[in-house]
Amino acid sequence: MTPTLLRRGGGALCAVILCWLILYWIGWATVVEFHTDLLFYTGQHLLLVLVSMAAALVVGIAVGIGLSRPRMAGSAERFMQVFNIANTVPPMAVLAIALAFFGIGATSAVLALWLASLLPIVRNTYQGLRNVDPALKEAAKGLGMRPLQALIRVELPNAWGVIMNGVRIALAINVGSAPISFLIGANSLGNLIFPGIYLNNAQQMLLGAFATALLALVLDGLVALIAHRLTAFQGHSAAEGAA
Repeated sequence: MTPTLLRRGGGALCAVILCWLILYWIGWATVVEFHTDLLFYTGQHLLLVLVSMAAALVVGIAVGIGLSRPRMAGSAERFMQVFNIANTVPPMAVLAIALAFFGIGATSAVLALWLASLLPIVRNTYQGLRNVDPALKEAAKGLGMRPLQALIRVELPNAWGVIMNGVRIALAINVGSAPISFLIGANSLGNLIFPGIYLNNAQQMLLGAFATALLALVLDGLVALIAHRLTAFQGHSAAEGAA
């Protein structure tokens, strides 16, 4: 057995033991009592994350591409500073602003989560495209590629790893921030966490927090797997093209 497999096996075993200990601490009776609520609020939490992340991906990647273009070289960093400042606003303040415009409910929560997820995607898309080897860009131009063709066929594939790192950071922020949407009337795993705090029910609170952490880990693993498969597919396609 290789060292890599041993490390992975050891990590998986530690994760299983840790999950078992947490569930033991929470108590199976609590899991059984709240299993219906747990399934429902996990689904609602996931819906908030998927909708807000989809919007963040569309806007964030588009803005990052726009800022990375040569014509934006003189002002791109100033725009990035605007995003940096916006990201320092606490999530509660963003929720309050969204609440003022859209009222109580899921719409305000999606807007707040979208804003919280935007910066890592914009920043990593911008940095990934800016750091593409200039020689590759010149080669694409020498082959007669138009700017859009060079972007799709050369720049984005070479910036893919950096962009996906930004997506994973944004996803972690999104999943971790979604529980506070309970405070503005949107359903999420916060519907288990906050009532557990108010009622001094530590088991209920821990169940919601553990489910949130587990959801973040599962989604991050899925995104990492997709990124790995796409990278492998791109490498295979490039090898075939070279052949």
